[in-house]
Amino acid sequence: MATWRSMALLFLFLHLLPLAAMADKDAFVGFNIGTALSDMPSPTQVVALLKAQKIFHVRLYDADQAMLLALSGTGIRVTVSVPNQQLLAIGQSNSTAANWVARNILTHVPATNITAISVGSEVLTAIPNAAPVLVSALKFIHAALVAARLDSHIKVSTAHSSSIILDSFPPSQAFFNRTWDPVMIPLLEFLQSTKSYLMLNVYPYYDYIQSRDAIPLDYALFRPLPPNKEAVDSNTLLHYTNVFDAIVDAAYFSMSYLNFTNIPIVVTESGWPSKGDSNEPDATLDNANTYNSNLIKHVINNTGTPKHPGVAVSTFIYELYNEDARSGVVSEKNWGLFDGNGRPIYVLHLTGSGTMLANDTTNQTYCVARDGVDRKMLQAALDWACGPGKVDCSAMVQGAPCYEPDTVAAHATYAFDAYYHRMVMAEGTCDFNGVATVTTTDPSHGSCIFPGSNGSNGTFINGTSLAPSSNSTSGSLSTFNESNSVSFLRLIVVLLLSGVFL
Repeated sequence: MATWRSMALLFLFLHLLPLAAMADKDAFVGFNIGTALSDMPSPTQVVALLKAQKIFHVRLYDADQAMLLALSGTGIRVTVSVPNQQLLAIGQSNSTAANWVARNILTHVPATNITAISVGSEVLTAIPNAAPVLVSALKFIHAALVAARLDSHIKVSTAHSSSIILDSFPPSQAFFNRTWDPVMIPLLEFLQSTKSYLMLNVYPYYDYIQSRDAIPLDYALFRPLPPNKEAVDSNTLLHYTNVFDAIVDAAYFSMSYLNFTNIPIVVTESGWPSKGDSNEPDATLDNANTYNSNLIKHVINNTGTPKHPGVAVSTFIYELYNEDARSGVVSEKNWGLFDGNGRPIYVLHLTGSGTMLANDTTNQTYCVARDGVDRKMLQAALDWACGPGKVDCSAMVQGAPCYEPDTVAAHATYAFDAYYHRMVMAEGTCDFNGVATVTTTDPSHGSCIFPGSNGSNGTFINGTSLAPSSNSTSGSLSTFNESNSVSFLRLIVVLLLSGVFL
C-alpha cells in the first residue's frame, strides 16, 4: 500500500510539475475596452473610470495613441493589439513590424505599462486567409521587442476563438482543429520558447445557446449544481461545475495532445450580455450580473480548473462599456458593465471577493435625480422617500448640512441615495418611476456627505416598502402625491452572502 501511495504521489507531482511555476502567481481580472459607442468617452474619462473602479488590467483592440498617453503614469497593465487589417503587412515584413513596435510601443514605454501584445484577434476563424503569416507576424513583433530589450516585460501572443477546439467535452478528448496544425504547432513552439501564454476567448453564453438546452443554464452561470448534476470526464473522473472551466481544460488537453504541457492560458474575452432580442431570452441583467460576479470570484480566488487546480487563469471581461454603435443583434451592443457616462448597467455581487471592483458597482454607486425630468414627478418621489420610504430626511431641513442648494432636484437626490443605500443598492431601488438613475459620481458636496461616501450602506429590511419603479404595478407616483391610500409591494429578498454563488 505504501508503495502504491508513493507512486501515486510521484505521478501527481510529475503531472503538475510543468505548470507548478504558474501556481504561485495570483490571477487577475481585466477589462476589454471597445470603442463602438455613439458618444465614446475621452481617454481621460476612460482612465478616470478605471482608477475609480480599481481596474488595473485592460486590453485594447488597437494601439490608440491618445489612450496610451492617458494611461501613462497610472501603472495600469495594458495589453495592446495589432488589428486584423494590419496583420498581412506585418506578417510579411520584418521592417513593417519593427516600425509598428517603434511607433506604438517604444514611444510609450515605460511611462505606459504595456505588458502584452495581441497580434490579431481570432485570426484562424475570422480571417483564415491571413493564417499563413500569423506566426511570422508574432516572430517579427517579438524580434523588435528583443532589439529594444523589452521582450522579458512584454509578451507576444494572439487571441483565439474557442471554436478552434473540437470535441471539447469531455475535455480530455479535446483537440485543436487539425486543419490548423501547420499554424498551431509552430505557434505553440513560439509561445513555449518565449515563455508567453495562449490567449483564448471563452464564451459560455454562446456554448449554452448553441447546445439547445443540452447545457443547463446554471452550469453556464457558475451556479452551484448538486453532485449528480455535475459533468464528469469519464476518462479522468474530473468533475466540472461550470462551462468556463471545461473550455479552459479542453484547451489544456488540446495542447497536451500536441505535446505542449507548460504553456499557461489567459482568457482574453469572457462575459454575458445584459440584453438581447426576443429570441435571446437569457440575455438578461440578472444573468449577466450572475455570470460576471461569479466569474470574478472564481478567477481572483485562484480556483484554477479541475485539471490544474490553483493555477491562475487570468481573465479579461468583455467588456467595459456597452457598445451601442455595434452592428448586429441587440446582444452585440450589451456586454458592458457601464454605459458611456460611466454609470453601471447593473450592480455586481462581489461580497468577499477582495479589492477587485470592491468599491465600484458594489460600494461606490449613488442614486441621483435624473436631469430634465418632470418637477411634479420628482417632488412626488421625494415625498414618498421621506414618508413611506422611511428615509431620514432631517439632513435636508433648513440649517442642516444638506439643505443647500434648496432645490427639489438636490433634495430628491439626497433622499433617493439614502433609500438606495438603505436597501443595499438592490436592483429596482433606484428608479422611482424613471426620475432616478445610478451613477458612479459622488454627489456629496461641502459638509453634505451622502450615505455611499462614508460606507453607511444600511441594512436590507425584509418586508420594507419598495421604491416605486417603472416596472412596478403597486401604484403610480401621482397616487403617492395625492392620497395616503398606497399599495405597497412586499420585497422578499434572500441575501446570498460571502462565499455563496449566485
